[in-house]
Amino acid sequence: MRGWRLAYGCARCQRPSALFATGGYASVPVALAAAAHRVPILVYLPDVEPGLAVRLIARLAARVAVTVRDSQKYFARKKVVVTGYPVRAEFVGLDREAGRRALGLAQGDPVLLVMGGSRGARSLNHALGDVLEHVLPMAQVIHLTGELDWPWVSELRQELPEELGDRYHAFSYLHDIGYALAAADLAVCRAGASTLGELPFFGLGAVLVPYPHAWRYQRVNAEWLADRGAAVTLRDEGLERELLPTLRRLLTDRELLKRMGDRSSELSQPDAAARLAQILWTLA
Repeated sequence: MRGWRLAYGCARCQRPSALFATGGYASVPVALAAAAHRVPILVYLPDVEPGLAVRLIARLAARVAVTVRDSQKYFARKKVVVTGYPVRAEFVGLDREAGRRALGLAQGDPVLLVMGGSRGARSLNHALGDVLEHVLPMAQVIHLTGELDWPWVSELRQELPEELGDRYHAFSYLHDIGYALAAADLAVCRAGASTLGELPFFGLGAVLVPYPHAWRYQRVNAEWLADRGAAVTLRDEGLERELLPTLRRLLTDRELLKRMGDRSSELSQPDAAARLAQILWTLA
């Protein structure tokens, strides 16, 4: 209620022409305030399945934008527009050669990208660390660790034999993530909403490990990509046991890897940001 009163006062003073919301509990009082002032609302669902906030806001919204067509069933059909997931403008034009050149990678060898979001993912980091010396002969590795695990990962890198250390490219954080996505042949990552846009944009197959404490959003996202042949899924609790055989199977089968990349690319909607902007502009 306090949030609603503050948002109502802001809307009364600023008189917005439209509201763009993407869910989360903090968006609900803002959407209620916008509705009270008859401000048109565009709510966007990044994931495949909506949470409670998006379901509520959708009842007030003039338009509901969704990333994938399968999400239409959760909303009134007349409101829904399938836009795809918006990716950063700086991704446009990046290709494999440019990505590998920027990161100092050899052009011919396979590249594995392992990432867990801006803060990293401890289970992914440890699972990779345990099998790293087995993976590096198969592929060059880009490892985005996050700040929390960087101290021990940097020590691990220093302990690698020189011939393997040259193939291991670890970063606590990489601002130009597009280069890594463009350079990779396969990704190991969580299954947040961005995977629905960024992996297809770069035609990148993936081993998806849904974050176990994110209710079911990430699991549903991962299953959606896996059902379309663009990914395989692993459980977080079985990661240390299953990661190496999965990587060995994928990295040594170039045809399978290419097929996953092609299936991923077929899901790409590169003009998603423009579609969302156009809907919002029309409402305003």
